[in-house]
Amino acid sequence: MIPIIRKLVMPICSIRPPLLALALMAFAAPALAAHTTGQPPGTPPAGTLSKDAAGADAKAADVKAAPAKSKDAKPKDAKSGDGAAAAAKKAEPGLLAPFAWLEGCWHGAVNERDYVEHWLPLRGNLMLGVSQTVRGDKTQDYEYLRIESRPEGIFYVDQPSGQKAKEAAFKFVDRKADTTDGRSDEVYTFAGPGEEFPQKIVYRRGSEGWLYPSVEGKLKGADHKVIYPMRRVDCQSGEFIRK
Repeated sequence: MIPIIRKLVMPICSIRPPLLALALMAFAAPALAAHTTGQPPGTPPAGTLSKDAAGADAKAADVKAAPAKSKDAKPKDAKSGDGAAAAAKKAEPGLLAPFAWLEGCWHGAVNERDYVEHWLPLRGNLMLGVSQTVRGDKTQDYEYLRIESRPEGIFYVDQPSGQKAKEAAFKFVDRKADTTDGRSDEVYTFAGPGEEFPQKIVYRRGSEGWLYPSVEGKLKGADHKVIYPMRRVDCQSGEFIRK
């Protein structure tokens, strides 16, 4: 193509004014560019993009850069920890729940004898306690106590001190309210199976933090009863607690 154009241009330029030759060269320029680059006239140079193509590429880059959302992602529940803490503080249900009020320390003194009972909180459907009686600066006796559920019912179990002492189990048989003479007491009665004293252990829960445990039964053919008045106290300071 280029040799043909030159053959056409050169003779004309020799007989026509220079303006005609310039016009012919301008007309032939697109053809020359197409022959050089191998692209049709009007095609943008290699390495450049049109405005529409550039915008499309920019949107594609934004889509790729956006973080993908996981299907398994779940919103955080800030209240889950509080719910677990509240569940942990909830009172343990079960048959022994009516005895949970015993938890804590109780103290009393009668006839130069100082005695205490300490009950652990209700856990695992079991209440554990210990009692100690002191006279002067010496321990007279101590007992391991527990209230537990068995297939036959609820039992108050007493394990006295001493190598030959055997534990005694008293079955829970009654719970009643005593409102005589203006009282507002709750009375819990546990009965033993044998004839040996005591045949009953009674816990009377009074008002303002008072507790009246007693051992009752027949002793040498006569009714016998021993009461141990106690009050709820702070386990560390020993101060009375009115509840």
